[in-house]
Amino acid sequence: MEEVVGRLWDRLITGIACSHYPQAMVSLEDIRRDAGLLFRAFGGDAGFNLEPSFPTPNPARRGLLQRVAGIERHVELAWCDDRALRLPRSLALFPDADLNRDLYLWLAALAAVGSGRSGDWFAVNQWSTRQVLAAWPGLAARYHRLLAAHLGQRPDPAKLPPDAAAGEQVIRRALRHPGSEAAYPLAVEPPFPVYLWLHPLPPRAPDDAAANGDAGAPAGGSRNHAGRGRRRAERVRDPKGGAGLIAFRLESLFSWGEYAHLDRTVDEGDDDAQRVVDDVEVISVSRNRQTVSGALRFDLDLPGAEHDDLPLGGGVRLPEWDCRQGRLRTEHCLVQPMVARDAPDCDLPQRLQRTSRRLRRQFQALQPARRWLSRQTEGEEIDIDAVMNFHVRRRTGAAEGDMRLYRQCRQAERDMACLLLADLSLSTDAWINNDARVIDVIKDSLFLFSESLAAVRDRFAVYGFSSRNRDHVRLHLIKSFHETYHAGVRGRIEVLRPGFYTRMGAAIRYATRLLEDLPIQHRLLVLLTDGKPNDLDCYEGRYGTEDTRMAVIEARRGGLHPFCVTIDEQGQDYLPHLFGAGGFVVMRRPAELPDRLPALYAQLTGRFR
Repeated sequence: MEEVVGRLWDRLITGIACSHYPQAMVSLEDIRRDAGLLFRAFGGDAGFNLEPSFPTPNPARRGLLQRVAGIERHVELAWCDDRALRLPRSLALFPDADLNRDLYLWLAALAAVGSGRSGDWFAVNQWSTRQVLAAWPGLAARYHRLLAAHLGQRPDPAKLPPDAAAGEQVIRRALRHPGSEAAYPLAVEPPFPVYLWLHPLPPRAPDDAAANGDAGAPAGGSRNHAGRGRRRAERVRDPKGGAGLIAFRLESLFSWGEYAHLDRTVDEGDDDAQRVVDDVEVISVSRNRQTVSGALRFDLDLPGAEHDDLPLGGGVRLPEWDCRQGRLRTEHCLVQPMVARDAPDCDLPQRLQRTSRRLRRQFQALQPARRWLSRQTEGEEIDIDAVMNFHVRRRTGAAEGDMRLYRQCRQAERDMACLLLADLSLSTDAWINNDARVIDVIKDSLFLFSESLAAVRDRFAVYGFSSRNRDHVRLHLIKSFHETYHAGVRGRIEVLRPGFYTRMGAAIRYATRLLEDLPIQHRLLVLLTDGKPNDLDCYEGRYGTEDTRMAVIEARRGGLHPFCVTIDEQGQDYLPHLFGAGGFVVMRRPAELPDRLPALYAQLTGRFR
């Protein structure tokens, strides 16, 4: 009975004290695309991702009901750190969903102008507001609607102590007339959060493990916990003790949220660790150079030479772009071309034959028609016009010695070449439904792609890639430009297996060199992938993204047309930065990739006519 009454009381007091409007809630996922486009269009760093912020303590005075209900202790604000724009996971500040959506867009515009600017939070936010309104007057009406709604929710200065009331008046004047107030006065109480501004003191996460040289820093292959809230973190000294508590008093038992300087073992499962993370507000992190994911990396070690694919030569050294130093590191990566050791010849799988016949018929229609060439030295037919012209010139004494009196029928060729680069990283071992994995969909796509291009007689090559740090980037030869499509190529596709990680920049540079060697007018590089670039070393986050972007830029400078096809649902967030607005496509239904990939190729090559 006590539990029932407690739940009812909690629901009642929370509902009365809560100042938010759940029925008008707008989530970051709903507005992610629009906010990202606005942030980059207004001058924000194109390499930044949009990530959810996490709750920070609310130091402002709370009302009596809020203190009784135990709510409003934390607040979610927006800020920019060194690699991401962080916006609240959801907004329900206003009773109108359109206002909450407008607030997201306003914060993105404010961050685009004010990110990287140092100074007092009060002055910086006023300056950023003035810059946005001056540069884009169309946002003025939206800002004033947000301002009117926000001022209605702020505390009444008449009901505050004198010092807090003076500070509140200054904030109100600064919001109405940005730039009119030089500084925030020293007040006894911290101000009520200003939701139209960026965070006054953005929290700083601990140093990146990779940046500090931590061995075993998590790289690709970790489980994705998208949708879970982020937490504040603090760096603490690593406990070196090997023993746990011997005895304790029950009344002194710690909660999850209190850090205890104890050596915690790592033999627990992922589910238990995630449950603990969900229960805490601050995560204390120490550095002991041992991680649960370390065992996974040992499992990903290279197979023995007698069981591995056959290397082709000693490998090729390629450069890599270091965005931290702003320079190209020459001969930084070793790309090793390889071919399958045991790949018996095989026919096209039965499940794909019907689709293959349909695609072949469609692609044969793209093949250029045969055409007759006149005035040839040899051919299938006599060129009547040339013969008559020859006799007229001979009678007038102007006949030439070289008699071109025949017509010849030749097959016209499309001056086009395509290289398909398939991502074979470990993540392709994931299941997309009850029947197929990502690698199965990729293999079916390669089968149908090759069948279609063989029908149209375009020159094409197919390679797969994966990596295990910068000194071992594996390029799997499936079909080269110099061989025809045959049963042996189908056998290489059939034996494809998930590999390691995704050092995308090195693979693109190698493919670029192969295409640049061809005397072809139109050269297309198609990248087929399921996620972001990553690897065991520092090739993670922005480093890998910027190197891939630079590799794409180099390919375009070489006259190539790079294009990305991905099944990553989050691809819309980072691919515009890598390939440009029209340089990629996101397949929302991965199972449709085999059917749609050949049709996409037909659309891309249609631009070159």
